[in-house]
Amino acid sequence: MTLHLPDAHGALRAYEPRTEPLALTPGAPFTSRTVFSAAHVVADPYADTTPDAPAAVDWDATLAFRRHLWAHGLGVAEAMDTAQRGMGLDWAGAAELIRRSAAEAKAAGGRIACGVGTDQLTAGPATLAEVRAAYEEQLAVVEESGAQAILMASRVLAATAKGPEDYLEVYGHLLRQAAEPVILHWLGPMFDPALEGYWGSSDLDAATDTFLDVIAAHPDKVDGIKVSLLDARREIDLRRRLPKGVRCYTGDDFNYPELIAGDEQGFSHALLGIFDPLGPLAAEAVRVLDTGDTDGFRALLDPTVELSRHLFQAPTRFYKTGVVFLAWLAGHQSHFTMVGGLQSARSLPHLARAYELADRLGLFPDPKLAEDRMRTLLHLYGVTP
Repeated sequence: MTLHLPDAHGALRAYEPRTEPLALTPGAPFTSRTVFSAAHVVADPYADTTPDAPAAVDWDATLAFRRHLWAHGLGVAEAMDTAQRGMGLDWAGAAELIRRSAAEAKAAGGRIACGVGTDQLTAGPATLAEVRAAYEEQLAVVEESGAQAILMASRVLAATAKGPEDYLEVYGHLLRQAAEPVILHWLGPMFDPALEGYWGSSDLDAATDTFLDVIAAHPDKVDGIKVSLLDARREIDLRRRLPKGVRCYTGDDFNYPELIAGDEQGFSHALLGIFDPLGPLAAEAVRVLDTGDTDGFRALLDPTVELSRHLFQAPTRFYKTGVVFLAWLAGHQSHFTMVGGLQSARSLPHLARAYELADRLGLFPDPKLAEDRMRTLLHLYGVTP
């Protein structure tokens, strides 16, 4: 049956949903790339709460989604930006998420890495000592859970640091303390405006030099870096400058196929929010790449870029709304409710386009369910045939 989807100008366009999904099933473990999907959290739709209250999480549905990702061979990057860290999920909620997901990973035999930040510091300016202590508290929680640590960029450090030397001091202290090699995360201001000038400079060349100085001082404690700057050329240049043995995990949701495919001088692994909705398809593509078939890999993954660029369009930080929306349409959760009320962060035309692009890719295991749920949303907004 035809759906009438609204565009940004209020006009309706006819769309014929597909009737068959892609046939995607779990397969062998990856051999050529390490791939993490940053995963979203599922809100409790029955919680009597408000947008500024602590997050009410549906733990069963949240953990079930992680089992879905593990079943397809993907690692889970937990308590990251995609989980609405700092946008509805506070440190208390993140700590509980880390503990529960790490325990589930052990039971399922899945790989997990968890975000370490400073978001328990929420009021007023802080000292560098307080920033270090906040990082240490969270690092201890992650290490005690048995997960790998991802040292995330800190809003408080960005506001507190006077220059590159403060970043070198804080990160050097943390890396000396880390029990196992960590992933360093450079999140650009398009994802979080409060991170403008990270690594001590708004000049990205100068910031890159400081970032590399941190790694060079402790290469044995850095498993890899996650770069989320949406700049493929910069990521390629950066990964070519990494010490031997330090991986680059792309976080570029605009250019990931070419970065993962790589070139004659190297390639990127992946830690991506877009692999939350793309999980099974992304896994299939990486298995094709494992055979050495780069063209086949690109043929599967290149068509997904239009959807990813749509979900991550400015303001990029609201991409989580589209991710959770697609999870609802795909049947991974029973509702389209988000912690912090963030389901309101994107417009109906934006969501309608996301549905269309995802449906064309065959991402919905049950296209009829997705169509029915899209139709329900349209009716809720007053759209009638």
